[in-house]
Amino acid sequence: MTEQHDPTGLHISRRHLVIGAVFAGASLAAQAALPKPEAARIDKKAFAGWIPRKFGAWTSSNGNGIVQPPPDVLSDRLYDDLASMTYIGPNGIAVMVALAYNYQQDGVVQLHRPEVCYPTGGYQLSRTEELGVPIAAGRNVPGNFFTATGPHRIEQVLYWTRIGSRFPRTWVDQRLSVVLANLRGAIPDGILARFSVIGNDRDAALAQLNAFSPEFVAASNPQLRRIMVGTA
Repeated sequence: MTEQHDPTGLHISRRHLVIGAVFAGASLAAQAALPKPEAARIDKKAFAGWIPRKFGAWTSSNGNGIVQPPPDVLSDRLYDDLASMTYIGPNGIAVMVALAYNYQQDGVVQLHRPEVCYPTGGYQLSRTEELGVPIAAGRNVPGNFFTATGPHRIEQVLYWTRIGSRFPRTWVDQRLSVVLANLRGAIPDGILARFSVIGNDRDAALAQLNAFSPEFVAASNPQLRRIMVGTA
């Protein structure tokens, strides 16, 4: 094949053009194969507005006289949206709620599991129990429950995590949830929903939290409900 002379001093052959097209196509294909976020970023004010302030016999408190759960380490770096509420119910029962949401669980930024943040706050934990959390009639989500014993109080903690369409109970399963979503071309969103009460009675606390959590989910804005428990 004879190359045409270019008066500019550049010699471009058909072979060069084909090679350039192949590289360009490969670059576009690689970009197309990159995982993409499944969810859009949520405005922080909107997220806060989706949380119910009063429902049933429960009313949110500004925290007067209520000890909040320990903050998650590096929370500002971990989460797009973070909310902490305390609800006062019958007989003065106080339930503390923490919601931590990130619209992208990309393998670098991930939900911080309570079994990590509580010991950082000086708590000793019981064995984590796996159980189904009744968030609606006939529907449970996979969750965890443990007792956290600190220097000045004992806290009973119930929580679940949702990443994409999965509810991982362990850090390993949490990583797996991200990988599986990536393999189908998606970056999943994720939320930690944590509910806790202060007290020594494990059975009474679990009964209180199992009664509270479905009421809280039902009273939440539908968009927050989808984030907490998925679309099913």
